Amino acid sequence: MLAGAIAPAWAAEPAALRDYRALAISPDGKRIAALESLDPGGLPLRPHAVVVVRDAASGAIIAQYDPCASCIYDHPAWSPDQQALAFISADARAGTATLYIAGAAGAAPVAVIKGVASTARWSPEGKRISLLATVGAKKLAGAVEAGARQVGEIGVQEDAQRLAVVPANGGELTMVSPPDSYIYEYDWTPDGKGFAVTSARGNGDNNWWVATLGHVDIASGALRVLAAPKMQMNIPRVSPDGRSVAFIAGLMSDFGSVGGDVFTVPLSGGEPHNVTPRFAGSFNGLAWQGKQLIASALVGSEHAVLAIDPVKRGTRTLWSGAVSASGSRQGRFVFSADGAIAASVHEDFARAPHIVAGRLPHLAAITRDNDGFAPQVRATSVEWSNDGFRMQGWLVAPLATEPGKKHPMVVQVHGGPASAASPRFVSDGEQANPLLRDLTRKGYYVFLPNPRGSFGQGVAFGSANKRDFGGGDWRDILAGIDAAAKSAPVDAGRLGLMGHSYGGFMTMWGVTHSQRFKAAVAGAGVANWISYYGQNGIDQWMIPFFGASAYDDPAVYRAASPIESIKAAKTPTLLYVGERDVETPAVQSMEFWHGLRAMGTPTALVIYDGEGHAIRKPEHQRDQRARTVGWFERYLK
Repeated sequence: MLAGAIAPAWAAEPAALRDYRALAISPDGKRIAALESLDPGGLPLRPHAVVVVRDAASGAIIAQYDPCASCIYDHPAWSPDQQALAFISADARAGTATLYIAGAAGAAPVAVIKGVASTARWSPEGKRISLLATVGAKKLAGAVEAGARQVGEIGVQEDAQRLAVVPANGGELTMVSPPDSYIYEYDWTPDGKGFAVTSARGNGDNNWWVATLGHVDIASGALRVLAAPKMQMNIPRVSPDGRSVAFIAGLMSDFGSVGGDVFTVPLSGGEPHNVTPRFAGSFNGLAWQGKQLIASALVGSEHAVLAIDPVKRGTRTLWSGAVSASGSRQGRFVFSADGAIAASVHEDFARAPHIVAGRLPHLAAITRDNDGFAPQVRATSVEWSNDGFRMQGWLVAPLATEPGKKHPMVVQVHGGPASAASPRFVSDGEQANPLLRDLTRKGYYVFLPNPRGSFGQGVAFGSANKRDFGGGDWRDILAGIDAAAKSAPVDAGRLGLMGHSYGGFMTMWGVTHSQRFKAAVAGAGVANWISYYGQNGIDQWMIPFFGASAYDDPAVYRAASPIESIKAAKTPTLLYVGERDVETPAVQSMEFWHGLRAMGTPTALVIYDGEGHAIRKPEHQRDQRARTVGWFERYLK
């Protein structure tokens, strides 16, 4: 579509919540591209997003691109001359990915990959485009996606996500990284001759936690290791002078769930240098601004943009706010080439998602499409202390409550384990926190604690549950429940507990270590760390947390296993999990379900067909929510 020609067809649908994600800002900061869709609610299919280009000052739509109505688009990227966008579409039915270049004449295909691909980026001179490609992929990239069927001889041939380069004007797609290495993230070097990468050999789902930082030379394809720190690395960014690489690293800083300190290392290799020591927050985005860095971080209950002086190892806050922020794979904010202009998608419990942009420190909303959506809940920040730590969480309440009436409260533990609950809008849309919507409309309070091990308070706090799953973190949650109950009309005799992944484990742990809860819902949890060690597809994350393998120190794994205390479980517990969950295999939920049944404790187990760790299919998401609400209605009312 030509600039300014026609407004999107869905622009006249004010009743539908608009979703914005995968932002890309032009180098001069004047235009913003994003994937946008409408969520009218109640439809059987996930909303189809299109690529929309907006004026960064006014939010006015300049152009939109939708070359494949049956496809899913990946993050767009601006060309250095700001005249074109590159993005990738995924056609699940055909099993192909297509690289497009979009400009004034529309979107034209440049290359087709038989498999999956993502993360298109322009070379510094603008004549080539790089991407991550998995030819003949057996599954979608990422451990949260449904795993490949385990039949035949397993572990022999793994998917290899490799760096590929194609001429921007079309031509042959060339694989440039070694075939035995899985590339997770990358950045061009300023001379256009190579890339800084995070990579590992072997299974890509499993080896994120032991990935190294390296350099790939385009001409030879050689991969040279720059650093191999004993921590998880994210978002490698090469300095403008090509001399060093900055990255974020921390314990369990996961793909898509980033948190840690900022480090730099020479591009020639060496020991990483922490340039943000003792920072009281968790960095989650990074970009260079000349010789300095500009970054985003979760600091306590607020997201912030900060300038970092890597020489003086100091930070300066440019902006902060109590919102959830999302931007791109490079962080929660995107920045112009000079770092002066920023953009992000913001939301909180009271305000629906909207794009903000501006010259720092002045950020303002540039989209108003969701302004008509009124708040559906009330939320307050709750703070408490335990074991010498200061904790924070969110207490979400029904919009209207009767004076003098006590309400049941459900405690929702976040996943991770390294993550954090932050403010998200609650509305009728299927993408707008629907479970909180359903529970609060039934009269429940929902408490979202951030115990030790969460992001937001620095590396020491985020690592404080190491070798202590179910110990201090569980005591923090119990203390937080008491603090929340004192601040609201909550009936302490009608408490529920729920969570997914780490939250699912904590739910299993909670019902085997407390009689305070009258109902529980555990999603994709871990019942037995010993059996889990030999069943899951991501065992590499466990040694940093437990300090040794289950074969070398089985006692620490047993001590943290809910199944060891199954005889104490009296709380009615609903369990659910994806059939092809790589991260927390379905047999873990089955083992816990079997134990509850043996104890005579009311329980039910739902295994969702074809799903991975993330429940993706809308019909399964709705079923899971309905079962969750129904379970609490049955036992808490």
